[in-house]
Order: sequence, then C-alpha cells, then structure tokens
Amino acid sequence: MYNPMLYKTAIEWLKTRYQYGGKNSNGIDCSDFCAVLYDKAYGIKISGSSADLCAKTVHVKKEDLKEGDLVFFKIQKNRVSHVGVYLTNNKFAHATTQAGVIVSDLNESYYRKYYYTAGRVLK
Repeated sequence: MYNPMLYKTAIEWLKTRYQYGGKNSNGIDCSDFCAVLYDKAYGIKISGSSADLCAKTVHVKKEDLKEGDLVFFKIQKNRVSHVGVYLTNNKFAHATTQAGVIVSDLNESYYRKYYYTAGRVLK
C-alpha cells in the first residue's frame, strides 16, 4: 500500500531540528513527528509518548512490517523511548536528537541493537 502523502510529508520535515515536546517546524520530537505523519498521510490522530504509542498499537513481527507501521526502540533504561514510522525496504522516518528528522535503516547496527517491537495503528 503506497501512500504518497506519507513520503511527501516525511520529505517536507527532513532536517527539522529535534526539540523535546516540540510540535512544529521549529522543532519536533519523535512521537509528535509520528503524529504529524499519521495526521497528514492517514487522517488519523495519534498522541502520547513513544511508550504510550507502543501500548496503543497491535504488535507485529519485524518481518511483517508494512508501510505506516510504528517501530519502537528501547534506548534509555530498557524502556520504550523512541519511535519512527516504517516506510519500505527496512527504512523508517523519525526525529533524532542528533540529526533531527531523518530516514534510517533498521539494519544499521545502532537500530538493530535497540529495536524493541513494531506496532500497527488500527484505523
């Protein structure tokens, strides 16, 4: 299922700086970036921290990831602390503290190390 608005929106936000609690083009955090993508691409409102979003999704296996699924990472203290939106071919869009909004690969060693689970938002 190819959703051009998902990619268009992700591209528009690329390199937007990270700001914890940020919700606009001046700065955005990972969970709010996912909320923007969902609103623009799917017309679905999601909210909460990465841990909150993880608890609200139906979990799926990594090998069953589909475009638009959320991918979750346990980076801080063994708790869900980061989230991104899966695109295709192991790529996902997310807001990072170091580089702002970027597209990364789930096969990168850093993300392989901290990957926790994936979740699907029911429409």
